[in-house]
Amino acid sequence: MVFESLWLVLQNQTPNMADLLEWPKKDNRRMLHVVYRVGDLDRTIKFYTECFGMKLLRHRDIPDEKYANAFLGFGPEESHFVVELTYNYGVTSYEIGDGFGHFAIATQDIYKSVELVRAKGGNITREPGPVQGGTTVIAFVKDPDGYTFGFIQRPTVHDPFCQVMLRVGDLERSIKFYEKALGMKVLRKVDKPESKYTAVMLGYGEEHETTVLELTNNYGVTEYSKGNAYAQIAIGTDDVYKSAEVVSQVIQEVGGKITRQPGPIPGLNTKITAFLDPDGWKTVSLSLPLTILSR
Repeated sequence: MVFESLWLVLQNQTPNMADLLEWPKKDNRRMLHVVYRVGDLDRTIKFYTECFGMKLLRHRDIPDEKYANAFLGFGPEESHFVVELTYNYGVTSYEIGDGFGHFAIATQDIYKSVELVRAKGGNITREPGPVQGGTTVIAFVKDPDGYTFGFIQRPTVHDPFCQVMLRVGDLERSIKFYEKALGMKVLRKVDKPESKYTAVMLGYGEEHETTVLELTNNYGVTEYSKGNAYAQIAIGTDDVYKSAEVVSQVIQEVGGKITRQPGPIPGLNTKITAFLDPDGWKTVSLSLPLTILSR
């Protein structure tokens, strides 16, 4: 009740708008993890550890709520971007939709990475080779649930989990949302008329050193299906209340929706707020320590 009252007070204040919108750029933010649902948790853990080289960081089963989840990544959650896999009892498959694009893993030897996936029975959907009109070598594979993972060959790899790609209906509107509401920077923008799409990389550090969000728009497409498989991205912040205040202002300009008012998770020190971007993609902002956020 106290936190709800505080939120209402903040909503009724009229802060200096310029200062408010500058705050996300100064906030101590980092992309923490991505959440999505799988039909067989043990099968996916086996695939990610054996084929991608991820490590199982933590796992828990909640019989009372009929779900289990696991965190996997290439290093500790405190320093690496990780995946949170969620399994709901009795649900063996989900609809991914055409809005979700892919996850990407950076590797120094893409041919070796692809052959390992092939040896484990994985589905190779694009053999290694340079991108059209460029020199970067990429490949694509699918995990057992049908999520696409891209491999990107790089001479130096910091955190191998390097991209989350989602499709949006209005790229400029989305750029404005993520810049203003989340304090992300545009790192690179690519227009591919021959393939009829435009993509932009956004994040909190250099593209080759951090995990980035890739937003893509296919020419003439203003809406995509989201299915029920992909859930959300989690981003760390110093202040969930101020984060929500900024988001609420940006929503008035470009669209979106706050789906969880800022406040603590019952029984934990962690505070969170959740919201949708103009296309309905969900983000959760949270103050550390880390915790499992959703089903």
